Amino acid sequence: MNSEGGGRIRAATPGDAAAIAAIYAPFVEETPISFEERAPGEEEIVDRIKSTLVAYPWLVCERGGEVVGYAKAGPLRSMDAYRWTVELTVYVAGEARRSGVATGLYTALLELLDRQGYRSAYAALVVPNPESVAFHERMGFEPVGTFPRVGYTQGAWRDVRWLYRPIGEPEGDSKPDEPLPFPDVRRGPGWGEALATGEAALEP
Repeated sequence: MNSEGGGRIRAATPGDAAAIAAIYAPFVEETPISFEERAPGEEEIVDRIKSTLVAYPWLVCERGGEVVGYAKAGPLRSMDAYRWTVELTVYVAGEARRSGVATGLYTALLELLDRQGYRSAYAALVVPNPESVAFHERMGFEPVGTFPRVGYTQGAWRDVRWLYRPIGEPEGDSKPDEPLPFPDVRRGPGWGEALATGEAALEP
């Protein structure tokens, strides 16, 4: 899909690794938002993109041919019972913040996850981070708990707040169908529709 003015949302490719690394590095090096202590380089990002896209969406937002933000899903934990649950991440370049990029990426991401059959989404935010907490609440997440002093980074102990939102409609206690691999959904008829839904949230 290609939206005039607001930008374009598409699946990440290994060719996006340098741009993604550049967006992510300041969050690692200058803030406690990420618990990584070393910013990953281009080759490591390539490996992460490839491994993620086997099962989960990794999306980027382009403006003027440049990647200005990305969002991805991944497993919450490794045990089988968690396989319908995902943890989400979104990062936006400084100059593109507050212009609908994060909203557009999350909108498309959640739509795709619904089509795959995932049922719950979580986000883990280092706090205080009122801007990110407010964004997630606007996207339908609600706080469900805080892990105090769970990680030491940037010279201090940090708390992490967890937020949750359901994906799709509640289905009761019956076992849901197995989640579809991301490539299956990407080849399906709803792929373009899901990206267009996200692009509609991007500001011109």
